Amino acid sequence: MDIAFFSAQPYDQRFFDQALQRDDACSGLQLTYLAPTLCAETVRLAQGFEAVCVFVNDQLDAGVLQALANYGVRAVLLRCAGFNNVDLDTARRLGLFVARVPGYSPEAVAEHTLALVMTLNRHTHRAYNRVREGNFMLEGLLGFNLHGKTVGIVGTGQIGLATARIFKGFGCRVLGFDPFPAEAFNETGEYVTLERLLAEADIVSLHCPLSDGTRHLIRAETLAQMKPGAMLVNTSRGGLIDTLAVIEALKSRQLGALAIDVYEQESQLFFQDRSSDHIDDEVFLRLTTFPNVLITGHQGFFTREALEQIAEVTLANLRCFVEGRGCENGVA
Repeated sequence: MDIAFFSAQPYDQRFFDQALQRDDACSGLQLTYLAPTLCAETVRLAQGFEAVCVFVNDQLDAGVLQALANYGVRAVLLRCAGFNNVDLDTARRLGLFVARVPGYSPEAVAEHTLALVMTLNRHTHRAYNRVREGNFMLEGLLGFNLHGKTVGIVGTGQIGLATARIFKGFGCRVLGFDPFPAEAFNETGEYVTLERLLAEADIVSLHCPLSDGTRHLIRAETLAQMKPGAMLVNTSRGGLIDTLAVIEALKSRQLGALAIDVYEQESQLFFQDRSSDHIDDEVFLRLTTFPNVLITGHQGFFTREALEQIAEVTLANLRCFVEGRGCENGVA
């Protein structure tokens, strides 16, 4: 079977090639690594392939899925947990197999969440630059103790639960909100309403999927409900946050600090080297002007363990399709 691998990066090829070598059942698979993201303009590259492997910023709307089906593609393999970028109704209508990687190394994203909080709180990124320039002044680097603070976890799936446990270990009081509560969370924190979580949390950390119901979960209304001066962290999906509303909250100082590993319009920026280009996203550029904003380029998942699991589960999903077996990770 020939598979078109979109949004391919060098590390994707390295880890998937290693997984193929370890798995004798995959000896007949041929992966063709393609740098472009999958969208209406690039879908023609899928001609001649039986399956496509895609990532978070590939766009599989009705038109793209129809084109894939017309080209003879029968399977869509998501090497990520989220599937908000796939029109599942159209995929089902076309009879396409769609499967994801739901639980790869939740600790990877949870630990990155903590890294963002610690960096933004203790200003280690600014201290690093100061020391390299011979400036050892501490003014402007004042932080706060995490111990004793209240952390609100919005979304208590595997990643949210792993994040809650880390903060609990720091001596934080942990609150959680999720329409689908997990029994395991009760050992770490207390479930409350979203309104109470926002009002009481010193740090609000988002760990929920992007859907019609969660898009712009953080907007002007919910930002006004937050504890003044609180920190907001998002390592899930950029669309959870109304970026313009967050900018206004930062300007008014209602929001004390912002750490994001994802961004609403990231598909035009992330996973690319834009250091020599003119970035014309005015909203993103405005975010970068705030000293209390920390941005990373969707690297929360980026650990050896997570990449190994992504490759192994993706190939296992493909074997389910090839062998005509039910797939526990299937979403269409």
